[in-house]
Amino acid sequence: MDGPSDERALASVLAASEDDALCDLFAARRLPPATPADDFFDVAAALLSEPSIDRALARLSAPMIAALVHADASAVAPPVRDALHALALVDADGVPYRAVNERLTASGIARFASDADEPATGSADAAGTASSAERAFSATASLADVVVAAMSAPLHRTGAGAVSAVERKRLVDEGAVADGDALDDILALGEDAGLLRPLDRSWVTTDLASAWLDASTADRWRTVALAYIRSLPSALRTADGGFIRVPSWAGRYPLDAEWPARAAVLARRAQSWGILTADGTQPPWTSVLLRDGLADTSTLTEHLPPEVDRIYLQADLSAISPGPLAPRLEQRLRRMTVREARAQASTYRFSADSLTAAVSGGETAASIREFLETLSLTGIPQPLAYLIDTTAARHGLIRVGTDAAGRTVVRSDDPQTRATLAVDHALRPVGLVAHDDTLVSRASRDTVYWSLVDARYPVVAVDADDQVERVSRRTAGGAAVSTEPTQQYAALIARLRSTHGPDADAAWLERELEQAVRGRSVVEVDVSLPDGTTRTFILEATGLGGGRLRGLDRAADVERTLPLTSIAAVRPR
Repeated sequence: MDGPSDERALASVLAASEDDALCDLFAARRLPPATPADDFFDVAAALLSEPSIDRALARLSAPMIAALVHADASAVAPPVRDALHALALVDADGVPYRAVNERLTASGIARFASDADEPATGSADAAGTASSAERAFSATASLADVVVAAMSAPLHRTGAGAVSAVERKRLVDEGAVADGDALDDILALGEDAGLLRPLDRSWVTTDLASAWLDASTADRWRTVALAYIRSLPSALRTADGGFIRVPSWAGRYPLDAEWPARAAVLARRAQSWGILTADGTQPPWTSVLLRDGLADTSTLTEHLPPEVDRIYLQADLSAISPGPLAPRLEQRLRRMTVREARAQASTYRFSADSLTAAVSGGETAASIREFLETLSLTGIPQPLAYLIDTTAARHGLIRVGTDAAGRTVVRSDDPQTRATLAVDHALRPVGLVAHDDTLVSRASRDTVYWSLVDARYPVVAVDADDQVERVSRRTAGGAAVSTEPTQQYAALIARLRSTHGPDADAAWLERELEQAVRGRSVVEVDVSLPDGTTRTFILEATGLGGGRLRGLDRAADVERTLPLTSIAAVRPR
């Protein structure tokens, strides 16, 4: 096919396609929803432009590129041919458009990886298996630490999207992650699993995070491992839900210059999560994952350190766990303590601030005592019991709710406390203003509440009935945050449909003539005469309007005006 014919043929295909198919195509080819296209011919031209084709080819797997290069429709499997046609890279017969062939030739591609020559991945030995299990345990704990940190306060991001240097240093110093690269991998795994989401300039938790934190280590690992597999690029995944062996990853997208580096990062994350060993072999629990995308946590559990459900409470206000504390218990313990050391045997410490945070989160002196009595092997030491009682007694000194008008109201029976809040510089952003015996703010109740918590005031949030209510930090909602292609491209498709008429040949002819006039091009125009014959004029196109083409016939040195209804064809000279 020649270029103009390709555009015309593709425009016809687009016009005949269902709206859902167009949305999928535009999304797959990353056509901007604001594309200034007036008709399907404009869209066809955009899709067959060099930059658009290059971007599409870079996202094709090696077998799909091989099918394009061979350009033999009979030799290409129907699923591959259909996929290429859905991407507007081949026509209905599986023949690549000319512009696609030109970009393939320019790329110099010559060799392709295939499933047949996929390298084998060996099984891990005992040492490799043990090391992978240790990494799986550590990575799961790291992700839990990062999720807990994001629950307490969203992790700030830079304009480039990375976690800020301050947050990064804090998480490394607290032992949540080993270094910056590990943090990036943990955040990516958490996002894959729907536990974390970027929102504005922060990383925040989703509604799934709490349930994940309460799950066992093996179940936490399984959730993230399965999400990691689902998020892999399609060329790395198998039809059964598993993934191809890692040694062949680097060659799966041969026209994407950035792919080898990205493949290395994906392999590194698989190793850090214990899906693969450090030398690329597979531990026992990965066999099923590799084959069909299911996780064998029973095998992994055999290699994880056993979880405990009891701790030692000390008179110095510390708590010592003799082994990995069951996640559900640890999460609640951490809401009332500060963890000082994370290991298989971890250390936690109670303080007035940590207990204040627990009570602000909905705990009471009675609920804290009941929890610790069932958890402790040594009872509750007297200093800790005293600290619990005094902290709870102070709590509720400040209550944040809303009034009948919907304003946020801060109440306290202590006038001095109200006066302190009114002049506290840390609370200026929420704009507390004295009103009778209260303080009011235009900010939301939750915003005022968390501002007071961050400023370390003994505050509780209350509902409309003045009952204490537990408040969570801002989250990103559910597991997925996405915009459906049907919504993104609805306006564009509606515009294209409104300008598409029943006579595609006439529309294409008018488009060619408009382009010739804009470029003052010299064209050959075939005109059907009344006697049934056809005459060809060579004209410099000068105008188009009123259903007529105007052009300068230099051979006759006259300007001719030709009715569009008589023009049978037009060709560039």
